[in-house]
Amino acid sequence: MIMIGARFPVAVWIVTRAVLLLCVFKVVVVPGPDVTSDVSVIYHGWFEVLKSGSYPVGDVTWQYPPAAALAILSPGALPFMAYTSAFFVVAFLCDAAAFGLLLRAGTRPGRSPRGVWVWVAGVPLLGPTAYARYDLMVTAVAVAALLAGVRRPGVLGALAGFGAMLKVWPVLVLLGTPRGRTTRVSWAAAAVTGAAVVLVAAVAMPGSLAFLTYQRDRGTEVESLGGLVFQIARHFGWHGQVLLNYGSVEFVGPYVPLVSSAAMALSVLAFGWLLWWRITAREFTASTPGDAGFAAVLLFTTTSRVISPQYMLWLVGLAAVCLVLRESRMTLPAVLVLAATGVTLLEFPLGFGHVVGGDLRGVLLLLVRNGLLVAATLCACGRLWRGTVPRRREPAADVSPAVSADSRATAR
Repeated sequence: MIMIGARFPVAVWIVTRAVLLLCVFKVVVVPGPDVTSDVSVIYHGWFEVLKSGSYPVGDVTWQYPPAAALAILSPGALPFMAYTSAFFVVAFLCDAAAFGLLLRAGTRPGRSPRGVWVWVAGVPLLGPTAYARYDLMVTAVAVAALLAGVRRPGVLGALAGFGAMLKVWPVLVLLGTPRGRTTRVSWAAAAVTGAAVVLVAAVAMPGSLAFLTYQRDRGTEVESLGGLVFQIARHFGWHGQVLLNYGSVEFVGPYVPLVSSAAMALSVLAFGWLLWWRITAREFTASTPGDAGFAAVLLFTTTSRVISPQYMLWLVGLAAVCLVLRESRMTLPAVLVLAATGVTLLEFPLGFGHVVGGDLRGVLLLLVRNGLLVAATLCACGRLWRGTVPRRREPAADVSPAVSADSRATAR
């Protein structure tokens, strides 16, 4: 039976998800670009290729690890529905699964219902995009991994490894595992699972690793932190273009490669900081894997050349897991992420024309959204460091033997 305290979030979840379904099925029309076209055109096209027994080799918009094929093929499990409609239903079911896991975890003794509310509110804050991308499926796997990892490190590792084969980033949930047996078991399980997926995909269909070469020529996407450079530069004489490039709307023109390289350098620095944190951290609690995974994904999202709207789902899911655990220090970063998710809806799809055009409204929306992400990243990293890395103690005063002898002589 559902506990009395759980009935309200269940009711709110049902209402908000009904609204999302009305939006993606176009009963309610959301202004701006049609966010469902990626499913009806791109995903459906990949589905037909994958169904024929091959990965989309030669299609530069296919930039995903081998297990992503399962997400694209999953609507085929509902053959009585059209592909696009079936995809929305699968996304809804994954949303329901993540909600159920968070609700069960959040209502246990010693846990907090705050994480449930982060998920209940965060997903609809993104609008119909939440159900029109396969990122919700990936996030559900990451949520399940972290919640299972509290007691079952092997399950944590296996799910993280599988999630990494869906969209790479879920492997970051292993960053905060306590040293010793938990790390050995979870990391080994992730490696074995990932290797098994790669092997099976390579044997089953050609082109499973073609995605590795399709990311290198990506530019700077208009919604990214680096994109703000050109959003502002356009008002001061920068002559470039905004084009659909490699599956996203990117800047093309002078200095774009330089800014893209700077973004990649920031990602390398972020990796270095995370490595240094892992080496120096000593105080691990039940919330550390979630807190560390949340901070890591924030770092790589914020420094990325591309910040697509659906990336916010990753952060919402990890923030929800963090706040289920009372020991977590990520309350403020989670609130900032929720605010950034709401602003993301305002810039895509509602204000995307202003973002592409680079007018004052579009620039302000990106400044606010990306500013919130930067603030959440700095706050999360600072709290993670302070909560896990012991402070240096002041050295005791050095009293020389000669001083001690003088003191004893004076005392006599």
